[in-house]
Amino acid sequence: MRPEKADIVKDLSEDLKESSFVLVTDYQHMKVDDFSELRKRLAAAGAEVHVVKNSFLKRAIADSGLAKGNGELTGQTAVITGDKDVAPVAKILKTFAGEFKKAMLKLGFIDRAQVATKEIEELADLPPREVLQAQLLGLLLSPATKLVRLLNEPASALARLLRAKSEKEGGATVETPAS
Repeated sequence: MRPEKADIVKDLSEDLKESSFVLVTDYQHMKVDDFSELRKRLAAAGAEVHVVKNSFLKRAIADSGLAKGNGELTGQTAVITGDKDVAPVAKILKTFAGEFKKAMLKLGFIDRAQVATKEIEELADLPPREVLQAQLLGLLLSPATKLVRLLNEPASALARLLRAKSEKEGGATVETPAS
């Protein structure tokens, strides 16, 4: 291999090693303007997209220690890498593929493990991370909230009973704790 090609494979291999996810897409029949739009959307999510030769990518995958694909590296290939969360990137890819009928996902790696394209598409359907964290927090706090209400209920019931009795007797007010 010529030195300049070896440098390209080395740089690509380092990018694959440093990235928390690697998504390989087919960009066949995509216009330059469409590809630029995809690049712009991915950049907003903290991801980069690069067009690479399949032979270079195969070598870089082998050099970086990622699992080998099952022959998915055919046709025109672009690699998407990034060091942030993969879910927004998957959502962008799914939306883009729906809009333009292009940029179909071929192969994916998350945290150095190969992931089926169907699983990556399922990631795109998940709510944003912040929403999931809020839902989890709500689930974790729910039993504690119910316990506090349960413990406060006898005192609250007694206070309501005393208030009702005092109103019925006509005028004497009873101070009750705040519920």
